[in-house]
Amino acid sequence: MAECNETLRELYQFLDGELTDADRHHIQQHLDDCSPCLAAFDFEAELRLVVRNRCVDTVPDALRDRIARAIEEAG
Repeated sequence: MAECNETLRELYQFLDGELTDADRHHIQQHLDDCSPCLAAFDFEAELRLVVRNRCVDTVPDALRDRIARAIEEAG
């Protein structure tokens, strides 16, 4: 159970590719052997995909131009 808690605590870092190779390998091994943690991983990975694909706002060109000008003037 402690290993499950550790895996779930580091799941977002795992999904974001922010872990060391050793930590990533350790979590991957746990996911391969633990169906509840794998289900949590699958849910979070799918949720991220849905959010990435569905929650897309378009920025008006005028706003984009104003931001670009402000960055140029500031920098």
